[in-house]
Amino acid sequence: LQYGIVLDAGSSHTAMFIYKWPADKENDTGVVSEHSMCDVEGPGISSYSSNPLAAGRSLEHCLNQALRDVPKEKHAGTPLYLGATAGMRLLNIADPQVSDAVLRAVAATLKTYPFDFRGAKILSGEEEGVFGWVTANYLLENFIKRGWLGEWIQPQKKTLGAMDFGGASTQITFETRDTIENPRNEVMLKLYGQAYKVYTHSFLCYGRDQVLKRLLSKLLQAESYQETVSHPCWPKGYNKSLLLSSTYDSPCTEKERPSLALNTSVTLVGTGNGNLCTLHVSKLFDFINCSFSRCSFDGVFQPEVSGNFIAFSAFFYTVDFIQTVMGRPVHLPSDLKDAADTICATSWSELLQKAPKLEKRLPDYCAVSTFVYLLTTKGYSFNNHSFPNIAFQKKAGETSIGWALGYMLNLTNMIPAEKPSSHKSMLYNYWVILILLFVVTTLTSLVTAICLLRQSKSSII
Repeated sequence: LQYGIVLDAGSSHTAMFIYKWPADKENDTGVVSEHSMCDVEGPGISSYSSNPLAAGRSLEHCLNQALRDVPKEKHAGTPLYLGATAGMRLLNIADPQVSDAVLRAVAATLKTYPFDFRGAKILSGEEEGVFGWVTANYLLENFIKRGWLGEWIQPQKKTLGAMDFGGASTQITFETRDTIENPRNEVMLKLYGQAYKVYTHSFLCYGRDQVLKRLLSKLLQAESYQETVSHPCWPKGYNKSLLLSSTYDSPCTEKERPSLALNTSVTLVGTGNGNLCTLHVSKLFDFINCSFSRCSFDGVFQPEVSGNFIAFSAFFYTVDFIQTVMGRPVHLPSDLKDAADTICATSWSELLQKAPKLEKRLPDYCAVSTFVYLLTTKGYSFNNHSFPNIAFQKKAGETSIGWALGYMLNLTNMIPAEKPSSHKSMLYNYWVILILLFVVTTLTSLVTAICLLRQSKSSII
């Protein structure tokens, strides 16, 4: 086996994925799989802006696991990549010098390990979206797969759209035949000899954590930053005091920063009002202005969604909470809306009783469920016909869905542009041998049976 390591440095945390594949791998697919993974303790690397060296040190626990998970003789030949996403994109907007310092500190740590370190970089939102799309379709064998005789075949099925919902951004990516009116949203890919025209867009500041900050800012603004502010998306019985600095420490909210001192404390009181929550969350989007024939929101062009989709990351966790904790199905947009309203109307004590282990995130499920409903229906325009085509999934088989695998496949050139050569693989030879053995065994059995039959007849005579 050969191995590859990708560190997914997200806005809220970092995850390390170790992939494996056969060493004699040819132009293959569905062969690279997840060997193991590790969640880095603590926040994302962008949180270490005041202490970049600590960002590097935070990765050591998982890197030490990689030393154990990858056989020692394979260390030097194992590529190691770090890709940072929207959290670092935001830090790069706020202070490019600080984001560079964090990346340098992280790279310095990675270089001390015996792997083949190939760089740490900040991915663009479009790269994040496209690599997530590649990962999902690669794992589900939508590009190419091996036939039962070991030959390569291109399945006559359509690709899946991919929807990612992280801590600081959200991405939508899908193949389309429609004209893509904004060239910035169009990506042309050639994989295994097949051309794909893909629409992609990444919405910065529309990830889960940044949405919650922006919502808080809107609520504080609406009540003129009083000492006590009601929060319609928090459950009744849940109150919390926070400093204004915790809301306005992001480029996503800095334009709304008040003239008050940021060390001012405000107490938020949950009122659990679903309708009011929906009203405030909808103000995070601009559904009106559009200079194209059609838009999703914020003036961004989007063709009509078509085909099947896979929704992962926080999309999966939100719907999984609705289905497992709240015990509600999610088949249609109305199911999602009703579930969000039910969560909003559930008191803090009831929620705690249902899911005590999720205490940290529990207060925000009302707001996040409402946001996912508005994003998918009013934003992306999924309706009763298209919404059931979304599969909310965390993994395909045993491999996590996200941009990391697609990123590694691209950088290691594991998905060629050209169609795989038509020669049969080693597997084909094994099939030929098995079929010959089967034929020989069958013939031998038949000959033996005939001889025994003749013997028995002659003995009777």
